[in-house]
Amino acid sequence: MRIAITLGDPNGIGPEVAIKAALQFGGAARIKPLLVGDGFVIEDTARRLGLDATPPFIDAEALDPAGYAPGALDPRAGRATVGYVEAAMRLVREGKADAIVGCPHSETAVNRAGIAFSGYPGLVADLTGTPRERAFMMLAAKGLRIVHATLHESVGAALARLSPELVMAAAEAIVAAAQRLGEAPPTIGVFGINPHAGEDGLFGNDDERVTKPAVAALRRRGFAVDGPIGGDVLLSQRRHDVFLAMFHDQGHIPIKLISPLRASAMTIGVPVAFASVAHGCAFDIAGKGLADPTGVIETVELLAGAA
Repeated sequence: MRIAITLGDPNGIGPEVAIKAALQFGGAARIKPLLVGDGFVIEDTARRLGLDATPPFIDAEALDPAGYAPGALDPRAGRATVGYVEAAMRLVREGKADAIVGCPHSETAVNRAGIAFSGYPGLVADLTGTPRERAFMMLAAKGLRIVHATLHESVGAALARLSPELVMAAAEAIVAAAQRLGEAPPTIGVFGINPHAGEDGLFGNDDERVTKPAVAALRRRGFAVDGPIGGDVLLSQRRHDVFLAMFHDQGHIPIKLISPLRASAMTIGVPVAFASVAHGCAFDIAGKGLADPTGVIETVELLAGAA
């Protein structure tokens, strides 16, 4: 499988972990990595790592050389982050890559470049012509998979946007993602919005309004779905293949607790197999040869089953 690995923020650890991960798969016939980024960044990073040569790469020519400064937050690097994903998408459209892995980005750097950006899912949705409200993030680590109905927005905004239709769309994306990964239709556990899933209206009527109608409709359509159930109880039981969280922190906290630096974030609900690492670009150690590529390696392995 041909997997394009974009550098993420070129001033962060992205170039380093991309190169290290690509070298990990250098001799694997099943996985063929291709770095996507500025050639001069890749070559400089290889030099810093003491390498005589670089892995195969496509020179995206997206970064103003004056903006290259490992460890520095720079809007020019933020703009390049987006440019790398755009270049990788072109490779997929041209049939030259099968999937894309995005290395760590800086949302601040991208937004300072004047590009509205709240993470890779929205960008991937835009580049594939998918409505943003139909692109979802699935975090995966150590056998735990959690999809988020809402993501990078305030709790108030997320609550206002939650609807039965949105929850159902997320469940549909979960089943489609499993099919893409060559897996059987999963069982899905749906988190409640409020504590104890509202306790039949005792703690608010949001679950009566959103999650209960969504689960009932999904069951009528033959989905193997349970809920809504309070997130604490649902996770303690671990009876489901995938969990559907309503808010960012509901899903991120358990994943980050069990695997702080090695989770994968797959964008689902879109026509391209895309995933990223679930950790930041670590400006404090950028360019120092200290970054651990395990998250990228495991994300590549996750996508290796996707087509």
